[in-house]
Amino acid sequence: MQIVKSLHQWSRRKSPWIFFLNTGSCNGCDIELAPCLSPRYDIEQLGMLHTGSPKHADILLVTGPVCLPHIKPLLDIYDQIPHPKVVVAVGSCPASGDVFAGSPSVAAPLDRFIPVDVYVPGCPPRPQTIITGLCRASEILSEKSLQEERS
Repeated sequence: MQIVKSLHQWSRRKSPWIFFLNTGSCNGCDIELAPCLSPRYDIEQLGMLHTGSPKHADILLVTGPVCLPHIKPLLDIYDQIPHPKVVVAVGSCPASGDVFAGSPSVAAPLDRFIPVDVYVPGCPPRPQTIITGLCRASEILSEKSLQEERS
């Protein structure tokens, strides 16, 4: 049983699955995420895979300033991702609310609700910057997996 668990932990470190979540953004960041999956930038060559279910994900990638109607779905999705997990905030909106800060329907920043491991700056960030953030998230996931294995 220990061998299966070790193999599972190793595969999660080497091939993280990513779940995208828009929490009320203008879609500028989402438009920049699409090329990351295309042949030009191709995050799959780095071992990363986009998944449609948070139950299979290792990395939660969040765009948007966290609008009030999105708080409960955000928390539900975060809870569905198995441990260890990493959260990546893409763009200025999840970090500060950016131009939407102060709006009565915006509850930014993201770290008020869930812990954020990596911030990807920009409005919107370029695909190269997003991929750099995902690579950092993969390193953090690897560190968290090793810590979990030891304990």
